[in-house]
Amino acid sequence: MRIRHFAYVSLMALALAGCNDTLETAQVDLSKVKNKVEQPLPSHILTAMAAKGMDRNSPIMIRIFKEEGAMEIWKAKADNRFDKVADYKICAWSGRLGPKVKTGDRQAPEGFYELTRANLNPNSKYYLAINTGFPNRYDAANGRTGSDLMIHGACSSSGCYSMTDQQVLEIYAFARDAFKGGQSTVQLQAFPFRMTAENMVKHRLDPSYDFWKMLKVGYDNFEVTKRPPEVNVCEKKYVFNQQATDGGAFNAAGKCPAMSTPPALTAALASYGKTYDADYAKAMSKYDGMAWYDPSEAERKAVVAKLRKGRELAFAPTGTSLEAGRMVKVAELEDLMVKRTAQSLTANSAAGATPATPAQPQTQATAVAAATPAVVPVPTQNPLAYTAPEPQETADATAKKPFWKFWARN
Repeated sequence: MRIRHFAYVSLMALALAGCNDTLETAQVDLSKVKNKVEQPLPSHILTAMAAKGMDRNSPIMIRIFKEEGAMEIWKAKADNRFDKVADYKICAWSGRLGPKVKTGDRQAPEGFYELTRANLNPNSKYYLAINTGFPNRYDAANGRTGSDLMIHGACSSSGCYSMTDQQVLEIYAFARDAFKGGQSTVQLQAFPFRMTAENMVKHRLDPSYDFWKMLKVGYDNFEVTKRPPEVNVCEKKYVFNQQATDGGAFNAAGKCPAMSTPPALTAALASYGKTYDADYAKAMSKYDGMAWYDPSEAERKAVVAKLRKGRELAFAPTGTSLEAGRMVKVAELEDLMVKRTAQSLTANSAAGATPATPAQPQTQATAVAAATPAVVPVPTQNPLAYTAPEPQETADATAKKPFWKFWARN
């Protein structure tokens, strides 16, 4: 009996750690799911929510960290602060760290996105899907293009965040229940990595570093308040938890209005920043002369190649950047970037494309996205892969809530 019990415990441990081998962090027998759109969350999640003081239909927020291939679901408790209730290993995301810039670049979006009920796609060919909302106001103002970028099942990505079908079944249920509870928009926060001082130092030479520093302000606001920040865009930049004063308004491509920050938030961010600055100085000393090599998608796929054996061709998991990347000397990183640029130019030439002039490795820390048109029309609704009915809005529904009541039900 003891041997049999030990074997049972061992099998359970393997099942719980299955994401390392099978990428299945949610285990559901899909053949027994009668209505995937209304499939309830599993009992263990409902139990965890109750233990944390979360109502089944309370608001949620989604966070993504590309580098480690992690997706988190955060949910509002009775005090309206959010706590993490579930996390998943992303099965596949394409490209490298860095934002999506143009159609066809195979990059998965980074930034802050607002998802409405219309972003849910129950008829996706990838089991279920949630449109990320790319391009948002920031993307549009900066001339970034692309459409139909999803969180979906099937474990295959060309710019999306692809999960297993079992995982997306749960994620979809979280969003569905929150919308049923009255949440008008679910915030999706997509980051390249956890924006700690050590990670910022490791990636300080990346061409996207200035963009990431901007995202970090929103990251810090959430870390301090544990509430999704109110996000606006002006001067083609993100601004977080700012209140327009003197009758001003936010215009994505226009000049920022006069703004103010609640004093309590200012004080909390200052304290958080003081600790961060000390940690950053320590990390700079630790990684003096070193920087992170961000692996290619092919290099990430290579570390999980064994997972494709015996599966259909469409199943294309990608390993994490943490598995395939490494710290290197700055001089070595510059050499690697030169080789990467040469390979890209050769590939584009073979395809008959005219690539943009790449940034030189020596100026990576200050490299930014290519110049964009001064005036770009901002779409009111991101194009979806299916036709969804337009929600009927009332005067109360269209009134913008202050950020501290962002999650309040209608």
